[in-house]
Amino acid sequence: MTKNILIVGVGGQGTLLTGRIIGNYAMSKGFDVKMSEVHGMAQRGGSVVMQVRYGKKVYSPLVELGEADIIFAFEKLEALRYMPFLKKDGVIISNTQQIDPMPVVMGMAKYPEAILEKISSACSQTCFIDALSIAKEIGNVKVVNMIMIGAYAAYIGDSLEEWEVIVEKTVPLHTVAMNKEALKKGYYAYLNK
Repeated sequence: MTKNILIVGVGGQGTLLTGRIIGNYAMSKGFDVKMSEVHGMAQRGGSVVMQVRYGKKVYSPLVELGEADIIFAFEKLEALRYMPFLKKDGVIISNTQQIDPMPVVMGMAKYPEAILEKISSACSQTCFIDALSIAKEIGNVKVVNMIMIGAYAAYIGDSLEEWEVIVEKTVPLHTVAMNKEALKKGYYAYLNK
């Protein structure tokens, strides 16, 4: 059976690195992995979408509407925006962070209200984590993605140590310790929810 994961965020949040880490992890388990990415206006804070599919044999990298087992979101409006891709019994793992899109920044629109409530009412399985606050405690807001990866690892029931090995092999050497700390904090944040 193929696992379909949609990773969504805005430019600069580490969406693509997250996809590579999840893909590397799946390959380490012997799965066939296909990935696809859409950058949009990423450098200007626009949407970034990474699709990761893995299983015994995967023929296409694209996750179709209604087929995502997991939506993994680094920003809550992005989670809401991509909900049509979620399976009926799928799960949303989302950071609670708000990043105003350009129309909101320019005063042409308002950021939607009660997003987490809308997601919860439409989806039976959710996990919301304030990854930005945890990242600030660590001292680097760039590790939000690792916190979320840690939460994902805990959600799927894998050991933290297995994911630490993949992170060590994927991130730059000088960032390994900080990323492993963030991974661990996200893992336990999920378990303690």
